[in-house]
Amino acid sequence: MMLFVLVLLAMTVLAVLAVLVPLARRPHLRDGGEEAVYRDQLAEIERDRAEGRIDSAEAEAARTEVARRLLAASASGESVANAGNSGSRRRAVAVLALVVLPIAAGLVYSGLGRPDLPDLPLASREEARQDRELAALVSRVESELARRPDDGQGWEVIAPVYLRTGQPDKAAKAYENAIRLLGSTAEREAGHGEALTIFAKGTVSPEAQAAFQRSVALDPNAPRAHFYLARAAEQEGDPAAAAEIYRKLLQRASPDAPYLGMVREALAAVSLGEEGRAPAVDPKALENVTPDQRLATIRGMVEGLEARLNAEPGDLGGQLRLIRAWSMFGEEDRAKAAAEKARTAFAGNPDALRRIGDLLLALGVEDKPA
Repeated sequence: MMLFVLVLLAMTVLAVLAVLVPLARRPHLRDGGEEAVYRDQLAEIERDRAEGRIDSAEAEAARTEVARRLLAASASGESVANAGNSGSRRRAVAVLALVVLPIAAGLVYSGLGRPDLPDLPLASREEARQDRELAALVSRVESELARRPDDGQGWEVIAPVYLRTGQPDKAAKAYENAIRLLGSTAEREAGHGEALTIFAKGTVSPEAQAAFQRSVALDPNAPRAHFYLARAAEQEGDPAAAAEIYRKLLQRASPDAPYLGMVREALAAVSLGEEGRAPAVDPKALENVTPDQRLATIRGMVEGLEARLNAEPGDLGGQLRLIRAWSMFGEEDRAKAAAEKARTAFAGNPDALRRIGDLLLALGVEDKPA
C-alpha cells in the first residue's frame, strides 16, 4: 500500500508540473491557418481523383482522414481575445493546481478509490477516448454550421463522418447541403445515395438510385455508385444485371482495392441464388461430434454430395454448393474439376453457365469473367 501511495504522490507532482510549466510562459497567439491548410488538402484530393491518380474509394478514405483533422483544428482553435491572461490569474491557477487540487483529489480517492480493481485494457481506453473526442469535435462543427449554414465545405467535411459514426440521416442531409452549395460531383452524389440507402436499412430507394445514376454519369468508373446500382438490380429481381455490374467492378479494381472483398461476396451470393445458398453440410450432423472430428465430418459430407452429383448432375444448386465447398477447403483443383463437370451437365443452359463462371470468379478460382 505504501508503494502505491508513493507512486500516486509522484504522479501528482508530475501532473502539477505539467500545469505550472505552461502557466509560467507567456501566451502565444495561434495563426488560425490550420483550417485553410486542411481545406486545401480536400481540394487537392478532389483534383487527384479527377485526374485519375487515385480512385474514388481512396479519395473517400483520404477525405475522411482530412475531415477528422479539420474537425480537430476547428475544435482546438483559441480566440485571440483570450490570449492575454493576466499574471494574477495565472498565479491563482497555479495555487489551485499546486495545493487545492491534490488535496481534493486525495480526499475523494480515499473515499471512493479502488486500487485493487484490474486495469481497463489500453486499447479499450484509447478507443473510448477517441470516440469521446470525435463526438465533441462533431458537436463543435455542428455549432459552427448552425451559425454558418451556407458553409458548403463544412457540410462536405462532416457528411462522411456522420456516415461512419452511424448517423445516415444526418449524413444524407449534409450531402444534400454540400451538393446544393458546392454543386454535384460523382463523390457527393454517391455519398448521398449511400446515406439514403443505409438509412433505409439497405433498400436502394428511387431517390438513392437517382443519386447513384447521377454519380455514374459524372464518373463512369465510380465504384460505390456501381455497387449500389447492382444492389438495386438485385432488389428489382434482375440478378443477371447485378452480376454484370459486379463483374465489371472486379475487372476494373486494383488488386488492393478496399472494396474487393465486398464485391466478391456480393457476386458469389448472386451466382449461388436461392438454391445454391443452402449449406453443403447438414448442421445437425455436427451437433454430437468433437472438434477433432468436425473437419473430417464436414469433408465426408462434401464428398457425399460430390458422389450424389456424379450420379445426378442436373442439380445446379448442388453443383454450385460443391464448387464453393471445395474452394473453402482451399482445394482449387477439386473446385475447378467440379466446375468442369457442372459446365458439361449444363452445356445447353447459358444462365447456368454464367452463374458457374461468376461463382468461380467471385471465389478467386478463375480470374476471367464467364
